[in-house]
Amino acid sequence: MGKIAIVTDSTAYIPKDLREEHHITMVPLNVIFGEETYKEEQDITNEQFYEKMKETEALPTTSQPAIGLFEEVFQKLADDHDQIIVITLSSGISGTHQTALAAGNMTPDVEVHVFDTEVSCMVQGFYVLSAAKMAEQGYNAKKILDHLYQMKEHIRAYFIADDLNHLHRGGRLNGAQLFVGSLLSIKPVLHFDNKVIVPYEKVRTTKKALAKIYHLLDEDAKDGAPLDITVIHANRPEKAAEIAAMLENKYPNANVYISYFGPVIGAHLGEGSLGIGWVDSSFS
Repeated sequence: MGKIAIVTDSTAYIPKDLREEHHITMVPLNVIFGEETYKEEQDITNEQFYEKMKETEALPTTSQPAIGLFEEVFQKLADDHDQIIVITLSSGISGTHQTALAAGNMTPDVEVHVFDTEVSCMVQGFYVLSAAKMAEQGYNAKKILDHLYQMKEHIRAYFIADDLNHLHRGGRLNGAQLFVGSLLSIKPVLHFDNKVIVPYEKVRTTKKALAKIYHLLDEDAKDGAPLDITVIHANRPEKAAEIAAMLENKYPNANVYISYFGPVIGAHLGEGSLGIGWVDSSFS
């Protein structure tokens, strides 16, 4: 059985030490301020990004990795791996998935499989870490991919954008017609549906939006199933820590992690956004 490499993009926001521990290769997306392009994590930190957001009037834009970068990564991994599994953010909000597919087709020395998580951030990271652990245990690519598809039935992710103008202007928010006339003055619970970001439920305050997400989490946790939960924030560490502490107290069987919306996703959600995602830990 050949060695399998696990690759993901930077929007999984898996800490570097954890990537290194599980031999995960990360390919960065780009965030662009005017004429300046920065590779996420490599050229700009989370803190630097949000400071720059405050100082810059125009909203930053983002771009997927160049196909040549994927080719370079695949070719390097081909030296000591027989197969590569690439786990990307949702193809509905980025061309990264399609670019990875194209690069895989141009790399004949290794078999490349590309998996669309249909989400992003640390919820995407749950897929990546699960795949990496299975690869370490010697599972073949088919078993790992089958497992990732099964995970899709058990993954949940909801978030609240502090200012919907970012998503609206960036073209990442679908379903605006659901809230005609008042979309930008409310704080709906958002989620991924059919690979794109859509409103899940209309609420008018962050407090009520969080209460709705807590209710959805309760529904999945009520049978005592152990969960992996991630609390995700856009430069709101104190609020994230407060939520995480509450969830740890409420769900003693759960593993609760704090993560963040990095530059590429933060460029579209805006500072102050919050998210909560979870999966049955038997799948992660």
